[in-house]
Amino acid sequence: MALRLAELSGGTIINADASQLYADLRVLSARPSPEEEANAPHRLFGVIDGAHPCSAADWATMAKREIAACHAAGTLPILVGGTGLYVRTLLDGIAPVPDIDPAIRREVRALPTQDAYQALGLADADAAARLRPTDTQRVARALEVVRSTGTSLGEWQKRAEGGIGGAVRLAPLILLPPRDWLYARADARFEAMLEQGAIAEVDALVARALDPALPVMRAIGVREIAAWRAGEIDRSIMITAAATATRQYAKRQYTWFSHQPPIDWERATLELDGIKIDELAIKLHYMSLTH
Repeated sequence: MALRLAELSGGTIINADASQLYADLRVLSARPSPEEEANAPHRLFGVIDGAHPCSAADWATMAKREIAACHAAGTLPILVGGTGLYVRTLLDGIAPVPDIDPAIRREVRALPTQDAYQALGLADADAAARLRPTDTQRVARALEVVRSTGTSLGEWQKRAEGGIGGAVRLAPLILLPPRDWLYARADARFEAMLEQGAIAEVDALVARALDPALPVMRAIGVREIAAWRAGEIDRSIMITAAATATRQYAKRQYTWFSHQPPIDWERATLELDGIKIDELAIKLHYMSLTH
């Protein structure tokens, strides 16, 4: 749909997907193919080496620069991707949380996730109620912030600064197709990825001996394929594990995009074939001209 909109408008497609930022994951992140990239200008796809994690604030800084370049050239910036935190950071800004005390960070990050979640419940009950008990990174972040600053992460987020939401016109569309349709496509896509180079991508990552905590190493499919290649599981278990992880992630994304963005952002809940994609792209083009 982004490609069709770019063709209609002469616009530039800007990546808003955390995994597609990394140069190491063209196949496993389902980045646009070279042929697709040749059909319209693409920005922020495959621009970060996997050894260097990219935060939401880092991405927002890059996205602002690309959006400004589009506006200066009189072209339409088309953001596409499923990392809601990135988009929210770009539009609403980022909380000005002070640097975390290194000793507190080490102490928090050394805690088992269950213990960290229990501690968070005592220090910041609102954050604990908002987060999943198994969300290791977000639980640790909320706990280290309140312990280091004496102020909850939620309070810091109310002071967010640097967002561009009030300075740009938006024509947003959220895709929420039927879940069965979405899951079936995800299953088929992973099988196709294995034939299209995903195994070689993971082999290359494993050979680099990168920190397993890096985002590129935690991308869906990396751990599963690596375990299979190491002889720890067989191929069928690898495929099942990756499919399960994909469905769980899709479910979380579906829920987030159903409820988090503003209620007046349009949602498309239909199955997407070529005709419907074209219709939605034309509608988006009209919205971008009239908003």
